[in-house]
Amino acid sequence: MRPSVDTWSAFLTIARMAGVGIVTPQTMMVADSSDPLILESGREFSPVRVQFETYGSLNAAASNAILLLHAFSGDAHAAGRHSADDRHPGWWDTMVGPGRSFDTDRFFVICSNVIGGCQGTTGPGDTDPETGEPYGLGFPVVTIEDMVRVQRRLVERLGIRRLHAVAGGSMGGMQALQWAVSEPDAVDRIIVLASTPRPSAQAIAFNAVGRNAIMSDERWNGGNYYGREAPARGLAIARMVGHITYLSDESMHEKFGRRLQERNSFEFDFSDQFEVESYLEYKGGTFVDRFDANSYIYLSKAIDYFDLAGKYGSLESAFGKSQNKFLVVSYTSDWLYPSYQSKEVVVSLMRLQRDVTYTELDCPFGHDSFLLETDRQTPLIGSFLEDTDGPG
Repeated sequence: MRPSVDTWSAFLTIARMAGVGIVTPQTMMVADSSDPLILESGREFSPVRVQFETYGSLNAAASNAILLLHAFSGDAHAAGRHSADDRHPGWWDTMVGPGRSFDTDRFFVICSNVIGGCQGTTGPGDTDPETGEPYGLGFPVVTIEDMVRVQRRLVERLGIRRLHAVAGGSMGGMQALQWAVSEPDAVDRIIVLASTPRPSAQAIAFNAVGRNAIMSDERWNGGNYYGREAPARGLAIARMVGHITYLSDESMHEKFGRRLQERNSFEFDFSDQFEVESYLEYKGGTFVDRFDANSYIYLSKAIDYFDLAGKYGSLESAFGKSQNKFLVVSYTSDWLYPSYQSKEVVVSLMRLQRDVTYTELDCPFGHDSFLLETDRQTPLIGSFLEDTDGPG
């Protein structure tokens, strides 16, 4: 007996809800001594290994590729799970898969870990081939532009000459903007969410506090802690401070208010008594299990250095060669990279008569909104990626 149309429809719906399923990380060497990476600082650096994941299939023309760009504490694991019992799907799992914003029935989606990170791509915790010891602070200072240079090499080695789109939020949005500036002919569409063309003094200040928390931990040992006890407390405090910037006053009030933990009155001591204190301790504690303190220092510094207007004289000059299509999304409750900073990008692109779409979403989740507002972002991104003459 053949299944009915309704049965097949239900089956396909379930399949789409399942996302991309089990995924396997891949690695690729993109720079060696015969072809070193030239960093923005002018330093030649090699070897460089990149960890990445892919979802969907590359078409025959290699014209349907989309590169996802992760935020500060993200990695290459954007979607799916690494095993059947993996409890933690990728950081943008709700956005990537069949029928989702980044539709893997249509697109070949790539996500790679950035240089300087600690999730498979070469970073300060890797071994320096010249010394046989971990780089530590001997690792070169890297920038957002350097991240893009590594990504371009990866894309080329995958046989892709031009990307259909690049997309990212927060630090990922900075990388997307840098693609438009550094590699405008290598990508069609640019998607920027909850980001900025240059962090404010306030954002730099929060990063500075995080770095100082790490460096003040005696176990940091000038960055030479590999093979011994890591500066876990300093890194946990850095994460606690950073995590506060990802939320909003409204979301924290809704989530915690002034509620106490398992008691009805104050204890009149200095233990963690409020729910929000316990939450931040938890976030800091889990972070140290998956992130490297030196990578925190390097990546936060790369964010601070990012300044398109300062580097090129103005945003109009920065985007002068770009003919890309842009989608810029900001969020009303994001006080780390407020909407006015996204609007600076949009106004500059409008002055250049570029194709730019801008949306400000009214939501309470703060900077993390780009990770949480899946339902509202899906039609925006899906429509933006549509191209009747493009990938099929």
